[in-house]
Amino acid sequence: MGIVNGAINMQWLFTGTFVTMLCIVPIFSLLVSRNSIKRVLLFSYSFFIGNILLFYLFFEVFGISRVVAISFFIWLSVFNLFVVSLFWSFMADVFSSKSSKRFFGIIASGGSLGALTGPVIANNLSSKFPISILLLVAAFFLIAALLCILGILKLSDKKQHFNKVIQTNTVNVKRLFEGVQNIMKSPYLLGIVAFVLLYTSISTVLYFEQAHIVEEVLTKSTERIRYFSSIDFRVNAIAIIGQLFFTGSIIKKSGLSIVLASIPFIMGVGLIVLGLNPSLSIIAMLMVVHRAGNFMLLRPSKEILFTVSSFEDKYKAKNFIDTAIYRGGDALVGWFFAGLVALGWGLGAIAFLAIPISFLWSFIGYRLGKQQLKKENLLTLNNKI
Repeated sequence: MGIVNGAINMQWLFTGTFVTMLCIVPIFSLLVSRNSIKRVLLFSYSFFIGNILLFYLFFEVFGISRVVAISFFIWLSVFNLFVVSLFWSFMADVFSSKSSKRFFGIIASGGSLGALTGPVIANNLSSKFPISILLLVAAFFLIAALLCILGILKLSDKKQHFNKVIQTNTVNVKRLFEGVQNIMKSPYLLGIVAFVLLYTSISTVLYFEQAHIVEEVLTKSTERIRYFSSIDFRVNAIAIIGQLFFTGSIIKKSGLSIVLASIPFIMGVGLIVLGLNPSLSIIAMLMVVHRAGNFMLLRPSKEILFTVSSFEDKYKAKNFIDTAIYRGGDALVGWFFAGLVALGWGLGAIAFLAIPISFLWSFIGYRLGKQQLKKENLLTLNNKI
């Protein structure tokens, strides 16, 4: 959809998503402050199910107009980040630090399996029914996800924790931004912010490099669909196999610090190759390594970082980092990339500019892994996990 509106205009979509995120963060903080986690989960998922049904009506009444398409792109970006962030906050609350290192990879494989089967379902249904029907199917799966969450809440031995309001009902403006305040006071959370910002910087550079190369090399829609389908299949296939069979053992044997540093370091080397030869084959290879590496190793490892954090950090600071910081980094780098292109910089030169960012990302990942282990040991000594 970004390319349909022109690769040169994608930074506007990212900026719209970032502004929407900034509006949602205090509202979600208010929701967490005044309700139990069980009610927060029920309300949040029900709200997005209602949104999907509303877009179904828009598509039925107005068709796929440009305004509706842009609105849906921004909403989908917000929904995707917010729901995934909330799910992992819940998981970091359910599992201890040690058990998360065994199970987070397997849990993440569920997301990859959905990403692999979703396009197959969409392709089959879209050939027989109007595209808007896909939204009803999406609503059905989100309802199923909500029922799974209710099942986990029922089986969990932390029922009291999830059913009670953790904080007082006294809410003021200062408390609405408590997650941001906690980040500013914690070097550990600031490190996670830096890690996410550098991750989004490299992701956005690769995404824009790919968009420009695809727009230039693959001129037909069928060629683009075939290219993106091929990338998605390889990424998800690697991610599912890796998450199911290797993520837990790799984290256990190598340690969280090495795992968090590995993919950024590989990407730094890959950017050198891309800078020398900005071609479709090179960017395709980097996108597979970057995305599959993220799903298989970085994402589960980043979520493990929050298992040693407080309640406010899990649900408020994490939500701000996963949504506003994440999309803010996208928007900032998107505008920076567009500015460099406007100044006449080539794709190879921009790739070279991103190399030190990738190695800095690797170093911060290594440091965060070490700090997480110290916190885990401290909590173990205090018998808190």
